[in-house]
Amino acid sequence: MGGRESRPASEPAPAEPIPPTPVKIKLGDFAIDEYRPIKVIVIGAGFSGILAGIRFPQKIPNVDLTIYEKSAGFGGTWYNNRYPGVACDIPAHCYQFSFEDKRDWSSFYAPGHEIQQHLQDVVDKYKVMRYIKLRHEMVHARYDEATCKWHVRIRRPKAGCETEFEEFEDVADVFLTAFGALSRWKWPDIPGREDFKGEVYHTAQFDPEGGSWEQVAGGWKDKKVGVIGSGSSAIQTVAAVHPKVSKLVTYVRGQTWIAVPFAGETFSELLGRNTVPQDGELVFTPEEIERFKTDPEHFKRFRRTMESLVNSMHSYTVRGSQLSADLQDEFRKKMKTQLAQKPWIAERLIPTFPVSCRRLTPGPGYLEALCADNTDFVTSPIKRFTASGIETEDGQQQDLDIILCATGYDVSWQLPFDIIGRNGVALNEKWKPYPTSYLGMCVDEFPNMFTVLGPNSLIGAGVLIPIIEAAVDYVVQATAKMQRERLKSIEVKVDAVRDFDQYIESYFPQTVFSDKCRSWYKLGKDEGRIVGLWPGSNLHALRALQHPRWEDYDYSRADDVSNRLYWLGDGQTHNERTSTGDRAWYLGEEFVDRPPVPEE
Repeated sequence: MGGRESRPASEPAPAEPIPPTPVKIKLGDFAIDEYRPIKVIVIGAGFSGILAGIRFPQKIPNVDLTIYEKSAGFGGTWYNNRYPGVACDIPAHCYQFSFEDKRDWSSFYAPGHEIQQHLQDVVDKYKVMRYIKLRHEMVHARYDEATCKWHVRIRRPKAGCETEFEEFEDVADVFLTAFGALSRWKWPDIPGREDFKGEVYHTAQFDPEGGSWEQVAGGWKDKKVGVIGSGSSAIQTVAAVHPKVSKLVTYVRGQTWIAVPFAGETFSELLGRNTVPQDGELVFTPEEIERFKTDPEHFKRFRRTMESLVNSMHSYTVRGSQLSADLQDEFRKKMKTQLAQKPWIAERLIPTFPVSCRRLTPGPGYLEALCADNTDFVTSPIKRFTASGIETEDGQQQDLDIILCATGYDVSWQLPFDIIGRNGVALNEKWKPYPTSYLGMCVDEFPNMFTVLGPNSLIGAGVLIPIIEAAVDYVVQATAKMQRERLKSIEVKVDAVRDFDQYIESYFPQTVFSDKCRSWYKLGKDEGRIVGLWPGSNLHALRALQHPRWEDYDYSRADDVSNRLYWLGDGQTHNERTSTGDRAWYLGEEFVDRPPVPEE
């Protein structure tokens, strides 16, 4: 009949619930924001290390930060590489920190010394040098499970002596490697290099000794110069050297795509030029540079448009797509046209694999240099160095005065030092036969250790600097979590690494990166596992790193207390506890999140 059902008289009334016995804990004798001291060691002072020197002091209170750099100067790639023609291979306005506006780039593709100067300006502005130790090389790192700290062994020159060295140990709560994937150059595997009586350099160790490469090459007008390689360094070197020498011999083993001038119509439109620029017209005029300096909106519009265009290139990497095929046809036609004087070079140089299977290089001036009368293009494999030059397997001998080896880097991910994690696991052993990671940022069994530009974190198309910024911010967020929640260790779960590995294996077969071509993306091999690139676009990587999934990590607490909220402390903030500071800080303009007012 509706209403509540009656209970039979014989049925006992339900027992009253027994209230839980209250459990009390001893509250922490600290404020919730009384941040404990935390030590951070960074290895490497290139773009990533310099950014760490800005963001950690900015966002982590009570941080003790040291950045160790093995070279005599900071800048990483841009300090160490001073070879002829060294330059960025993406538009200069896209190759700077998001929070910095360098407006005086001289060229669309910035020369290396200007990028180094940009980093010098950033270091000076944010006073990063106070954290950097130059000529301090890491030789060993070990995680101590008892204390959850990293013990990092460093080698440096003895005081007052540049040729004798000493070692010491530093200890950190957080250990960040920021030396990048392309930091250890290698000589070509060709016998007889020591027999050569002339000058021989690797492009990564070419040192103009305080001057510029232009000054050094100014003395080469009567020299015969050989360049070995067909990657970006070789392409830039050949274009720069050929007008300065009596004879240039370039030794090319593989095929490579040379990009057409990037976004030429947009470039001209934004600058107010009447014609689409050719390779030799990518230098900004004094008037264009002055407008960048004096018209902030023009600068921002140019920069943002270029970044958007560069970030739109990922669509060309889809395997078998019409976009990819059209781009390949465009590049092939352009290369054939530019090599019309020596059509046999086009037959040898133009690839059969898709555009972007290898790192794409713009190479202004390269194809013109190959067609020059003073350039020989040699495809026969090199047999050996001789006392006077190079002998190739077809029996030909070229006498040379100078040889420049643009033969790349060790891309094996086998490091020249040991990093030992939990249970005595060596990172080099863990990274056989290829490296694995979680989001390119960290590795299971290596707590409190993070990597910027680690395995599967670089990009094949798009702008790289935002990835560096997102990766450093990720590590800063993890460090802030450790400090705020009083954690002594944070370690990615093994199944999270496994899941990222599965994603990598599933993603790349649909891209041109998996086609057959020799590339550092694949450990320098024609085929195999892709270990260099992020599995997606650069914008995809930004989204992935913006909001860390803390559930993918295991933690241990710094305090011997089981309650996971012990970090709440005594119920106060530091300013309340000490009766100091601003107790309405949340009204500061930097904290107020002002919503937009809807339009009618």
